[in-house]
Amino acid sequence: MRERLGRIVVLTAVAALAAAIGLALAKGRSEGGSSLPAASTTWYSAKADARAPAAYGTRTACGRLVGPAAEGVGHPVLPCGARLYVSYEGKTVLTQVIDRVANLAPHEFDVTAALAQRLGLRGAATIRWTYPRESAR
Repeated sequence: MRERLGRIVVLTAVAALAAAIGLALAKGRSEGGSSLPAASTTWYSAKADARAPAAYGTRTACGRLVGPAAEGVGHPVLPCGARLYVSYEGKTVLTQVIDRVANLAPHEFDVTAALAQRLGLRGAATIRWTYPRESAR
């Protein structure tokens, strides 16, 4: 029962965060943007695991064909194509959600091998992430 309550609390928090991100992304689209959007001033911490969200040569739930060079993240709530900045040990990369994955507890994001290598992420670790203030045009 306690574990179930914990999961409900986590899922509720993730859903609220996804709603806030969706509103922020919609606002950014309506205001116009530059070719590379600035990061939001609010950064979030999350557990991530450096593993492919889908097997190479298959399509993700977002319709993306995954190969060794694919860069992106899998997340259970954020919408397909949502752009976000991911930061780890001083390296920050603009990427996007390329897969919808099942609840990943104890981590929130699956990071593709190519993105993990670019960030220097090995295995499970805490990352920081945020969304762009403006959408790229």
